Amino acid sequence: MTALSQGIQVRMLYVSHAVGPQSTTMTHSILMQAQAHNRAHNISGVLCQGQGFFLQVLEGQRSHINALYGRILADTRHKDVELLHWEETTQRLFGRWAMALVHLSVNDPMVKLHHPDFDPYAAPGPRVLQQVLDLVKSGQPIELPAQ
Repeated sequence: MTALSQGIQVRMLYVSHAVGPQSTTMTHSILMQAQAHNRAHNISGVLCQGQGFFLQVLEGQRSHINALYGRILADTRHKDVELLHWEETTQRLFGRWAMALVHLSVNDPMVKLHHPDFDPYAAPGPRVLQQVLDLVKSGQPIELPAQ
């Protein structure tokens, strides 16, 4: 099957602010919904959450990512959703995960030492994507078991 017949593959990154506290219950709900939806649509990605905001990278067929981004924009669990990076790709960075989670702890030495002034709303998209890659490498990405 050619890449054209599979649809154009893309990677997108967005940032948003949480509405209310980022509780374990909310996180579990987000992960369960994301994993079920993403498995059904061959979407992969990672969600970094903490310190009041979300960073999420999604990878998959362009039409599926566009539709999912529309759902994300309408989700009332967050606000100030801003698309930071969008690119066509032939290789997924997070292909093994329907959706993994990385916590952004205030005490995370990687966040403090390597990027103490990091503001995803002000940084260029490629820099934020590199930050996510650094967090995945230094953190403990988790994925809930399939239900």
